Amino acid sequence: MEAGASQLSRLVMTSCLCALSALGQQSLDPSVNPAEVPSNFMLDMETAARLRPQLLAQSVAAAGRYASGRLVFDRLVAKVSAPTGVRLVWELRIVENDQFNAFSSPDGTVYVESGLAQLAGPSTGLWAAILSHEMAHVLRRDWARRYLYQKSLESGNGVGIVLGDPGLPSASWTDSEKASGDMARFCRRLEVEADRDGLMLMARAGYHPDFVPALHHLLHARGPNAPAVSLYAMHPCWEERDRELSHAYVEASIDFERRWPEWYASPGGNPPVIVFAEAPKVRSTPSKEVEIQIPMRCQNLAGAVEVVLRAASTRGKTVHPDRLADPGSDDEIRQLTGCTSPKTTVTFTLSDSSSRHKSGTQWTDVYVLDAWGAVLARTDVPKLPR
Repeated sequence: MEAGASQLSRLVMTSCLCALSALGQQSLDPSVNPAEVPSNFMLDMETAARLRPQLLAQSVAAAGRYASGRLVFDRLVAKVSAPTGVRLVWELRIVENDQFNAFSSPDGTVYVESGLAQLAGPSTGLWAAILSHEMAHVLRRDWARRYLYQKSLESGNGVGIVLGDPGLPSASWTDSEKASGDMARFCRRLEVEADRDGLMLMARAGYHPDFVPALHHLLHARGPNAPAVSLYAMHPCWEERDRELSHAYVEASIDFERRWPEWYASPGGNPPVIVFAEAPKVRSTPSKEVEIQIPMRCQNLAGAVEVVLRAASTRGKTVHPDRLADPGSDDEIRQLTGCTSPKTTVTFTLSDSSSRHKSGTQWTDVYVLDAWGAVLARTDVPKLPR
């Protein structure tokens, strides 16, 4: 779910891939499309059975304060069918480590880390966004698809590079950099495809698809300032997800509205307010002021949102809270907007002194808040001109 996987989810991924390899080399036809899992391929299910005791020991049943998640999970399960030839044991488990991630086992068990579970809280829509994505991975057998694709790269489908003088006997090796890039692109595609399938599952079960971008934006707001985009990232960044899923959001929303014409009566209730905030643009004016322009688009909004330009000390870490303090801080500037246009642009105009700000601080983030001060979106401010 989250771009930065926790230690346990990384362990699960590594263990599954290593265990799959250790189970023996099943005959694989190099021409097999890894997007399709052969009907006789069962290594992913066997590996899930081996790992299950370890995973269960490190998690607890979804009960008590996580009961909302269990109710949503049961409703989603009722809307799916297991892939042909496999038997799934659907179960929701909570990993109490305060981290913000979710992952699934090929056998149908979904694990949600407690930080993410608490972020969803009583919101059935946010729970549906978390769980439908992980269930889509299971239904698509993405563990097996990833393994088969990795084996196809290892079998020599990468680019051959010849070492030494072409006229002499030489060794060849697979371009590991290209293979890593291919694997990363394949994994990012799996994530986006799971997002798409999860959106449609949510619509069938009665949860508005807008809870997916709402969840993505909440997680993005909690994350660090955006690192440089890497060709080898296994998960797409939140902005890439929004871009890749724009048509899927529309398709799933149409299906939801057909099934649930009265949104408020659906299991997930009315859709949340969501804000798509683009990267700010910075320009200098002839009067030696600096303008920071934030293009944004809002959905399901009745009223206004507050846009907050924040500064953070370069001597410490930037803090990304769930909720900002009351206005009045010297390290922020606030502006209200109705965000009623197809694309609204909010502009902050800074004088020469305010653009430089206090010694040791710099403008770093833009937050968008709802009427109760909860964070709806965050985006990073480019470095201001001197």
